[in-house]
Parts: sequence; C-alpha cells; structure tokens
Amino acid sequence: MEKAGAAADEDFGWRRAWSGSAAREGVWSNIRSAEVMLLQLVSDEEAAGRASEVMALVKDHLEADDPRRVRLTRRLRSIISGEISPSDRDLMVRALDAAYNALDDELARVRSLRNILWTATLLVLLGVAGLAVYGGLYPESLSMCFTPKVDPGNAGGVDVVCPTAEHPDEAVGTPAGSLAESRDILTVEIAGLAGAALTVIASLRRIRGTDSPYMLPLASAVLKFPTGALSAFLGLLLIRGAFVPGLSDLDSRAQVLGWAAAFGAAQHLVTRLVDDRAQMTLSEVGRTTEAVVDPERAAVKESDVQAETGAAPPAAFQDGAGPHEGTSEESRARAPAEEGAEGARPGAGP
Repeated sequence: MEKAGAAADEDFGWRRAWSGSAAREGVWSNIRSAEVMLLQLVSDEEAAGRASEVMALVKDHLEADDPRRVRLTRRLRSIISGEISPSDRDLMVRALDAAYNALDDELARVRSLRNILWTATLLVLLGVAGLAVYGGLYPESLSMCFTPKVDPGNAGGVDVVCPTAEHPDEAVGTPAGSLAESRDILTVEIAGLAGAALTVIASLRRIRGTDSPYMLPLASAVLKFPTGALSAFLGLLLIRGAFVPGLSDLDSRAQVLGWAAAFGAAQHLVTRLVDDRAQMTLSEVGRTTEAVVDPERAAVKESDVQAETGAAPPAAFQDGAGPHEGTSEESRARAPAEEGAEGARPGAGP
C-alpha cells in the first residue's frame, strides 16, 4: 500500500501524458497484490465468503484449461460450504494472483497499443505538415495542377486547373507546375481531412464504450485525420502521374478537390484494420484470449469442466489435491466398489 500511495502521489510534470498511465497501473497492481496477501491472512469464514469473487475473476482472466482454474472449479462448492483446507486457501491465493497478473498484462497491451497509435498519429501529422511547408516554399516541385485536353476549337490556348485557382487560355506548352501556388498542397490536405472526418463520423456507430482507463477508440479515430490528408495528396499525385487510366487530367478545380476528398475518405480502407485491432484488444480485457480468438473451443472446454462438476459434491478432495489424491473416508469407501473391471476410479469432484 505504501508503494501504491507513492505511485499515486508522484508528479511526472510534462511526462504525465506518457508516464501517468503506467503510474495508475502501478497503483492498481500494488493494491491487487495487497488483496492477494490479505487473502492469506483472513479467517476461513471470510476466505470462503470471497471464494465466489475469486472464481469470477479467475473465469474472466484465466484460460478455460488453466490447471488453477480447473482445480478451483472442482473445489468451489466445498469451499463455499465451509469445508476449506490450507491447500484450498493456497489454491485460491495462487489463482487470484494469476488472474490479477493476467489483468495487468491485458491493460498493459491496451496502453501499449494506445501509445503506438498516438505515436503513429504524431509521425503522420509531422509528415503532412512537412509536405505543406515544402509545397509552400517550392510549389512547382510538388505541383497539383492539371492540364485538360486541348479543345480542338481553341488551339491557341490551354486551360490549367489547380486546387486553388483555374487558369484559362494559357499559351500551349505552358508547364502546369509554373502556375502552382503555395496553398495548393495545403488545400488538398484540408479536402482530405474533410473526407476523413466523414469516415470518422460513420465509424462512431461501431465504437463501443469500455471500462479500460485508456481512450483507445479515440486514438484510433484521431489517426484517420492526418492519414486522410496524406492519402488525398498521394491520390492526386498518382492521378497527375497518369497512374490511374482515364484520370490523367481533371477538368476543373471542383473535380480536383472532389477527388482529394474522395481519397481522404478512402483512408478508411487502411485504418479500418487499425480499428479492428483496437476493438479486439479492448475485448480481450476481462475475457481470456482464447475466448476472443476461438470462442467455440473455449465454450467446449468450459462445458467439459462443468460436466465434471455437475454431480453432487462428495466429501472427497478435502485437501484440494485433485481427483487422485482424495483422502476422505467416503472416497476410500467407494474405491473398492469401483475397482471392478476398470480398477479404482475417483468420483466426480464437487
């Protein structure tokens, strides 16, 4: 508890955005460790009263075939009824500690992915800002201007279409890049941001709330904005380079901005994978990884455990040692009767 208090009172200053989350994890991790230690010290009655709570945490965070979970499931009814032995308490302590460790690992994965998304957002934003600055200083080198096909009825001039202006009746052979303006790339990126904003609004319907202390859906949504600006620039660059057949020249400024917005919205094809990864990571908090990846297999294993515990609880396994180590008089009395053709066979655990 002293460590938890020290972590809660620590002043990180400008590092709080990155280190504050780890400090919160440290607070809760130490509090959970204190709960595990208290479980070793409380009376048998209180330990039996906490058995259901421990079992709920174990089912949330340990795999269905984890030995500690299986053994605690078999001993749960006896523990709740007050027939608790020192080995039962030790089993509860180890199972609770393992469940809390798994919870800490799940939250650490969420925090790590959140940090990765914010870092990626910052890097993409720096790249987009760098393009805008470079385009402002050297507009002709990253020209977003197009030269539509010359009208046969007007062979003396050509139109040049840029994101911020249209230049009609320019002399034939005029380089389109010479008419580029410093605001062209910034204008294209703003159009891409607008297209990305539409996809963010549309993706809100798929975002579910979470009790995780990290705003992972927000980090995933913010990443779409600079990515939309970048994809708008790259999309128009590909069109200008005649990479897309039939779209080598755009006829008007409205078409240029329209295609920029469309390419900005198209970033969803890439960032959707990030959204799916974020939702899967959040769903793993409070659920075993196997239940997320393969729910059918987890359900089968859980049903197997429940089938083993469906019979009325005998007095066997009082020490929590397992089906082959029971020491109760009832199990010893039943053993000779079950030693027929198949030999000694233990009864079902509680």
